[in-house]
Amino acid sequence: MRTLNRIVTTFMVLSLFVSCSSSTDQEKSASKGDKYMSNYAEISLSAPLDELTPDQKKMLPFLIEAAQIVDELYWKQVYGEPGRWEEKVSDPDLKKYLEINYGPWDRLNAFEPFIEGVRKRPEGANFYPVDMQFVKFEELENQAKYDPYTLIRRNEVGGLQVIPYHTAYREKLEQVRDHLFDAAALAEDIQFEQFLRDRGDALLTDKYEESNTIWMQMKENDLDFLVGPIEDTDDRLFFIKRSYQAMVLKKDKEESRKLEKYSLLLPYLQQNLPIDDEYIRETPGQLSDIAVYDVLYCAGKWNAGSKFIALTHPRDPQIQFELGSRRLQFQNVIKAKFEKILKPISELLIDKKQLEYVTADAFAQNTIFYEVGSALGISYTVNEKGTVKSALKEHYTVIEECKNDVLSLFFIDQLHTMGELSQKDIMSNYVTYMADVFRSVRFGITNDQAVANMIRFNYFKEYEAFTRDSRSGRYTVHREKMKEAMMALAHEILMIQATGNYQAAQKLIEEKGFIQEQLLDDLYRLQKIDVPVDVYFNQGVDVLGLAQE
Repeated sequence: MRTLNRIVTTFMVLSLFVSCSSSTDQEKSASKGDKYMSNYAEISLSAPLDELTPDQKKMLPFLIEAAQIVDELYWKQVYGEPGRWEEKVSDPDLKKYLEINYGPWDRLNAFEPFIEGVRKRPEGANFYPVDMQFVKFEELENQAKYDPYTLIRRNEVGGLQVIPYHTAYREKLEQVRDHLFDAAALAEDIQFEQFLRDRGDALLTDKYEESNTIWMQMKENDLDFLVGPIEDTDDRLFFIKRSYQAMVLKKDKEESRKLEKYSLLLPYLQQNLPIDDEYIRETPGQLSDIAVYDVLYCAGKWNAGSKFIALTHPRDPQIQFELGSRRLQFQNVIKAKFEKILKPISELLIDKKQLEYVTADAFAQNTIFYEVGSALGISYTVNEKGTVKSALKEHYTVIEECKNDVLSLFFIDQLHTMGELSQKDIMSNYVTYMADVFRSVRFGITNDQAVANMIRFNYFKEYEAFTRDSRSGRYTVHREKMKEAMMALAHEILMIQATGNYQAAQKLIEEKGFIQEQLLDDLYRLQKIDVPVDVYFNQGVDVLGLAQE
């Protein structure tokens, strides 16, 4: 617990320059809005649409309207009715920051309130009563309380009751379904039409298995739409409830085809993981693949705070076990983050002789290699402790993020061994990987990947995988030692997962998951030159150049 407090304190100190707005003087608070917004760089979500047919272009407003309704549902889940602070907040920058965070709690600063008079964020967001206690939750006899698609509410006499999402949000969900049906009527790909209809119906039942199966089988659709309660990281009380989100996507088929060979390597990579064969009892699903997209619209959880550059879908472990999953890479977001964030970080912190290795292509490759890493590894323990997630409990996400990252390096090393990457290529991947640690660790302690990055940073530092020049403050990567550190950490992480070793997971996080003083100083240097932490989206039919029908 002492180490955890040190982690939280460190990140709060790092974010101090934007934490001073909780002043009793509203005018003073409002003047800090521009400092909050300096955390984010604005990017417009656009992409070439010329290759789309007229009907496909007509579909986009329907999908965007559906996503906008999903955005309203997400507000309800994590905060309440949107717009409740409109009259109390006059500073337009603070209003914008509130929209980015979906509430008055800063997602880059441990969910600290940034508006005067706001209470601490409830750990259970708005999925449970604010005063929800573990004992009361356990006493509730309705087993649907463990269902990720239910809310816990108080009844008329103060007792607890369980309400399914499709009941609580039915009116809005019916509107989403209607928009999906309107879009389906314009679909030229039969499977995409079937998916949109089935997903629309699934939103009214919370039964998503069939639509996930259809989605995994879709290959030729030009447009895509992800929607539903998928991510479960907003529930920091019991880590059960899933949040609503949506994305409108355009597939880049040519770039996706270039990545098909990586999917074919998954079984080989799984069998050659740096762990004894007795622990490898799973194989990646046969339909697992990789696809490249441009993001056209983003809503809900996926639009809150720091933005994804890639993700794995579906998240359901059973679907992944039976059918696999698809790794989605968002090329327009990747390019924007490289130019606005990763490039200036590298120019300040990476050794000048290695700056040539920091490239947008390597950043994109590492992103997809991370998603490959998420498809590898272990989902079920070998000692009857159940799933890795249930065994590791609250430490699962950090350990899983750490596994995904370190196995992306493992994949890079395997590609080099097979002759797929040259010496310069692998150095580009390694040095860009190192620069990306500085980028993602700035997301704050509420971001599990940032903690995972610190585990890798401190682990690799002990192995001397990189060194820091005290005069210039720049870092140099050493390839052979990087490989040695990667193999050691990958083995340790995989053993934790295979055995469901909760204590070992906790020990690793406590000993390695914090920022050391020297790195904190380097992050202050980034802060001084106003390198943004992440991006926010300017998006909609107007941005896409589509006339509103």
